[in-house]
Amino acid sequence: MKTRRSPPTLTDIRNAKPFSTTEEAWFWYVRRQRARRDGGRFENRAGAFCRPCEPDDLYRAVKGLALKRIIGREHLEVLSHFGFQERAPDPRCREEERPFALWDEALDRLSTILKAKEIVE
Repeated sequence: MKTRRSPPTLTDIRNAKPFSTTEEAWFWYVRRQRARRDGGRFENRAGAFCRPCEPDDLYRAVKGLALKRIIGREHLEVLSHFGFQERAPDPRCREEERPFALWDEALDRLSTILKAKEIVE
């Protein structure tokens, strides 16, 4: 049986705080996915403020970019790999130069969508 989600209340929307960067939003998404995978649940309304989105909003944005072939499989692999490590690739490290370029490109393309939806400042 599906659980009905209630829409955010006006108070929640007023307290919603956009992410400063797309990278910050991506790491938040990965932490939420990890918690979900491990059986955890979270409330977006907990704490002093909430986020202006659900983790699935980021998933749909990335999936949309991939379906339109704006980002490719390599971009997705880099986002996943470094997302789960909770760090960005280091362009000073020779082995991470290419992953950094892909990471930067993917986040740049994702930021356009997230800024339009006011998820990122």
